[in-house]
Amino acid sequence: MEPQNGTIKKAICLFLAVKDEKMELLAASFSLSRGSLLLSPAEEMSMIGSSEAFQPVSLKQEGDDQPSETDKLSMEDGDLGKDPVPSQISRQPSVTESTFYPNPYHRPYISRKYFVTRPGAIETAMEDLKCHVTKTSGETIQGFWLLTEIDHWNNEKERILLVTDKTLLICKYDFIMLSCVQLQHIPLSAVYRVCLGKFAFPRMSLDKRQGEGLRIYWGSPEQQSLLSRWNPWSTEVPYATFTEHPMKYTSEKFLETCKLSGFVSKLVPAIQNAHKNSTGSGRGKGLMVLTEPILIETYTGLMSFIGNRNKLGYSLARGSIGF
Repeated sequence: MEPQNGTIKKAICLFLAVKDEKMELLAASFSLSRGSLLLSPAEEMSMIGSSEAFQPVSLKQEGDDQPSETDKLSMEDGDLGKDPVPSQISRQPSVTESTFYPNPYHRPYISRKYFVTRPGAIETAMEDLKCHVTKTSGETIQGFWLLTEIDHWNNEKERILLVTDKTLLICKYDFIMLSCVQLQHIPLSAVYRVCLGKFAFPRMSLDKRQGEGLRIYWGSPEQQSLLSRWNPWSTEVPYATFTEHPMKYTSEKFLETCKLSGFVSKLVPAIQNAHKNSTGSGRGKGLMVLTEPILIETYTGLMSFIGNRNKLGYSLARGSIGF
């Protein structure tokens, strides 16, 4: 029994020795793997940077070898020690152009609301009136103008004016239907006074207008009846007042057609010639051209305030509410 016991003891000792060696090897391998996993951030970044899997990507296109503006600046900054001359960035000249004619602040869609600015509208009106003058009187037309008439109640009305050898024609033209609605004939020999000046109103007037105008007299205002003076639709007023049309600055064509000074330069000589050639008894055969304020006697002005703010005297596109 004793020899057997000794053999068992030797086997147990050998097993324990082998077990201790295996444990030491496992501990060593575990410490090694743990040390490889616990890296500092700097070491990890260095490993990532040295990896061949991550390569910087260039955003330049093929054939684009020109240095960028930032590259130029960096190169110039690097050469500051060599060249003391300050660097300059070259700028391309501006390709925009400023147009000051006819009106830099004009919005085209606003002018399109006026039917007179539609293509062919004013030309059709002029042709219609030419045919009328040719058929009725045969007089020579000296010019056409598009102006705004201001009646004795301060209401604005769109009008076409014609000056012939003997007559001043004031036409109310419908630019929507392209037809003449009303035509007033005024003999030039009957005109005795033309006034140019700024508009003036009574002190207590609520609806005043700015600007200048022209007033043509062919009768005495003192002889005007009280009924016609207080009737806003009266046609017996012995004078007519005009100012420039709001579409004057939309184009070169309307700049000439709506110019008040151009109308006066043709009207005054035509009146003087008509007075010379007149055979009837007139007002001393003379024309007075005065520069004085043009008085418009309106006090409350509620009717003109509503009408002028909404442009009711013009052929205007008014959306879905009709004309």
